[in-house]
Amino acid sequence: MTITYGDFEQVDIRVGRITRAEPFPEARKPAIKLWVDFGPGIGEKRSSAQLTAHYTPEGLIGRQVLAVVNFPPRQIGPVMSEVLVLGVPDEDGQVVLIGPGHEVPLGGKLF
Repeated sequence: MTITYGDFEQVDIRVGRITRAEPFPEARKPAIKLWVDFGPGIGEKRSSAQLTAHYTPEGLIGRQVLAVVNFPPRQIGPVMSEVLVLGVPDEDGQVVLIGPGHEVPLGGKLF
């Protein structure tokens, strides 16, 4: 499937910092609940992600990540997920988070 640059521009991908992370035992697959701060204008948003193979909740605090911030909220069990934190699979299909290689301002838009 081919998309246009205009299609890509509609996806709002921003940099945020994980401020809080907790185990999500109610999830069908092992997951972690996340609170991500995107700075002024967007603020803090909630999400959940299947990150337990490579990350612990305490190890995620302070990490900068990329997330899609303009999807509609989605109910995941008892958690209302407001953003989609982005990652790629490793050789075993486990999620590895995507983030900037250097510290950048919160809310920065991927382009």
